[in-house]
Amino acid sequence: MSGSTAPDVGGERTTTRTKLLDATADLLAHEGLPGVSARSIAARAGVNQALVFYHFGTISDLLEATVRQSVDLAVASYRDRFSDVTSVAELLALGRDLHRAERSRGNVAQMAQVMAGAQSDAALARAGRYAMEQWSREIEEVLGRLLPGSPLDGMIAPAGLARVVATSAIGLELYDGVDPAGADSALDALDALASLVRLADGLGPVATRAVRGRVRKARR
Repeated sequence: MSGSTAPDVGGERTTTRTKLLDATADLLAHEGLPGVSARSIAARAGVNQALVFYHFGTISDLLEATVRQSVDLAVASYRDRFSDVTSVAELLALGRDLHRAERSRGNVAQMAQVMAGAQSDAALARAGRYAMEQWSREIEEVLGRLLPGSPLDGMIAPAGLARVVATSAIGLELYDGVDPAGADSALDALDALASLVRLADGLGPVATRAVRGRVRKARR
């Protein structure tokens, strides 16, 4: 027998899966859900159409896996920057940078398609929940560090505020798909909010207690 070795089946499988995931992400971002099919995915990936079902079972399962991969990669790429945030104002500024970067990568358009399709597709609904959970977890960790000692300390739970921020970001993603200028205007408002937050962060202990007292009265 010759000295040749058997093909790396595991490596080949990983490569094919990666091609399918990347092709699906590209189609979802640029063609939308109507442009995603086994035929179009296979053509974009340069593989046999049957491999779509071999590796993922259904198109919905492939879409879910694609979104999960995109979110995992995005969250991981920002984890160090989240760790470096030292104020709520910095967190808001990071959120704007993140939105711009994700829009340029096509992930904003991808998420808009996912949220639109989630109403009628359980796999896409799971993907949307997964995306929200991953971003909320990162934001909650930052808020858990920032809120103690701030005027908002004890007034709002980090977990709840993190979900508000995450759902607002997804809302901006959907808004961006139909009115980019309007979404940019909303992001400009975040800059103004960041300025107010910076002012609040600079309050002394007496002023901070006064703010907390007024907030408590307003809530009652």
